[in-house]
Amino acid sequence: MNRAQRGKLALTAAALGASLLTAGCGYITPQQTSHQYSASDGIRADLGPLQLRNILIVSTGEDEPGRLIGAVYNSSSKDVKLTVNGAKGSQTEVPVKANSYTLLNEKSDEAILSTTGGKPGSLVDVKISENGTNVNSTVKVPVLDATLQEYKDYVPTPSPSATSMPSSSSSASAGATSSASATSSTSATATATSR
Repeated sequence: MNRAQRGKLALTAAALGASLLTAGCGYITPQQTSHQYSASDGIRADLGPLQLRNILIVSTGEDEPGRLIGAVYNSSSKDVKLTVNGAKGSQTEVPVKANSYTLLNEKSDEAILSTTGGKPGSLVDVKISENGTNVNSTVKVPVLDATLQEYKDYVPTPSPSATSMPSSSSSASAGATSSASATSSTSATATATSR
């Protein structure tokens, strides 16, 4: 074998070795595209004919109300209602039309749980059920707050009864302040006239 033939043989062996190495990497490394996962902050779950995508709860605290956001798809030929049961008996319902979807990020479709049951950053157990095939399941849903700007508009506002309390006490204190100032101005006038 002459020098040129040995060179060709060495190049062929190197090319074969490189192709085996790269093929081996593909063999032992799992392909990310064949693996389904939630590439967002929320979770995904399938429940009978319903597919829940990017589901999460936005809230300011454990005992505060929380808004469920995400999307619910209905692949059946009839209208279905999704029921979500959270902490301390809190519950909300989401109607989904046949062969359609409901976006819980819309103003018209607000799904509010009266109690979140977990601090922002935690996962809470939520029981979900649908009335089409009567399937139910318990899933862990993340709780987020307004730390991320995109969730700021979804933080539930306090109920009107909670906001009326501070305003009535502030008006009572304002009335007490005005009566105290009226009393002090009356006593100041009485002192000035007595001199």
